[in-house]
Amino acid sequence: MNRVRRIRGQIEGVERALESEAGCGVVLQRIAAARGAMNALMSEVLEEHVRTHVLTSKARAQVSAAEELLEVVRTYLR
Repeated sequence: MNRVRRIRGQIEGVERALESEAGCGVVLQRIAAARGAMNALMSEVLEEHVRTHVLTSKARAQVSAAEELLEVVRTYLR
């Protein structure tokens, strides 16, 4: 929930920048920061989902495949 609250603050920062007609560079930086925070949240939720719902057994191949998938997703979402 802390991460979600930080994201809300970042989105509000984007809104304030747009309302005050801040420079494009400032607005783009705030959007990029919010996007990065959303990607981090998505990665965290996806990882928890895989660990909780996909990995129902501790079979070595299944764990290995899940870890590989999580690493690819983490890399993509950065």
